[in-house]
Amino acid sequence: MERIVEEIREDLSRRIAVAADRLADRTLTEDPAYAALLGRAELRERIHRHLHQAVEGLVRSTRGLPPELADARAVGTLGAERGLPLASLLATHRRGGRLLWQGLTEAVAAHDRAELPGLLAAAAVLWDVLDQMTDAMAEAYHRTRAARSDGERERRAALLDVLLDGTGTPDGPTAAEAAARLGLPERGRFAVVVVADGGGGASARTTAGRAGDGAPRVLWRIRAGARSGLVELGHHPLESVRDLLAPLGVRAGVGPVVGAAAELAGAHRLAVLALRTAPESGGPRTALLDEGLPAALVAAQDELAGRLRQVVLGPVLALAEEDRRVLLTTLGVWLTCQGSTTYAAQRLYCHRNTVSNRLRRLEQLTGRSLSDPRHVVELALAHSAVTQGGTGETAPPARVR
Repeated sequence: MERIVEEIREDLSRRIAVAADRLADRTLTEDPAYAALLGRAELRERIHRHLHQAVEGLVRSTRGLPPELADARAVGTLGAERGLPLASLLATHRRGGRLLWQGLTEAVAAHDRAELPGLLAAAAVLWDVLDQMTDAMAEAYHRTRAARSDGERERRAALLDVLLDGTGTPDGPTAAEAAARLGLPERGRFAVVVVADGGGGASARTTAGRAGDGAPRVLWRIRAGARSGLVELGHHPLESVRDLLAPLGVRAGVGPVVGAAAELAGAHRLAVLALRTAPESGGPRTALLDEGLPAALVAAQDELAGRLRQVVLGPVLALAEEDRRVLLTTLGVWLTCQGSTTYAAQRLYCHRNTVSNRLRRLEQLTGRSLSDPRHVVELALAHSAVTQGGTGETAPPARVR
């Protein structure tokens, strides 16, 4: 085979040049991706080089040597860097393989038809070479795209760090510049959501686009043990974030609405506080800061929260576990029901007199009256401190008798 190729090399080179011209014209006519990214001269040169490399690969294979694949890898890398679809890249090179085989058979027939049987025997070798070149091209393409995707994710994460953590550097982008690079408007309506560690459902559903028709846009930053989302609310109400997160089944905190990128770091800190007030179970698990400011105030002051627990509810916390659980659950439900003993009894599946008796005992133990607004505030804040303190009384059971 090597001898035949050497004897027809000059004619084959002319035929390859014609094939490269034809294929370049056809590709630019039929494939808009190529037309948008490559000019005719560059495309024609790359096809011409690819066909010559295939011929050299055929010769090397007849010597028992592997084909050179560096150029094929370079083509795959360049295609990925320029955003050329892999399907377009492979289609062009498959057509090139067919044109090469046609040119090779015509050159051999023109030189000596008696050599055609020998060429047919080499067909499998040529197609194996072409397959190896195509595989190398595709592998380089995928590797480059993966590296670019990793780089894009790192770039996006760094820009979100600037906005959510306020971690800009003197020579780095400002908050406004980071927002612009992320495609966010200079002014608008933004919020920040923080998802509790262990909210695995969020990672499977988070996206840089819109979570669904009519939903706010969310840019997610996912790091070890932390998931935060920058929400571009637009005209949507803040409550729409709760609807967005509800299907994920996660605990989350949402900060207040802000109007500029420079305010997002503060909104992020407040979202972290809101998360500390979100219930562990039962009912909505997304806490909006502005709906629970007293609880967030407690969450922001760990040392004072500890004093509040001890000073206001210390005698209750000193009770046996079951007594403590019943009284704290009853207080929490009564507060949720806006001080209605009747509604609290319905929620707790017991008689309203039972609720009244428990609340009187609570008053006796704490020395505070539920008819005194100041004492109710203290008890409510202390109850939040207990709930956030991890003592186990974080949610009422389905039925307390």
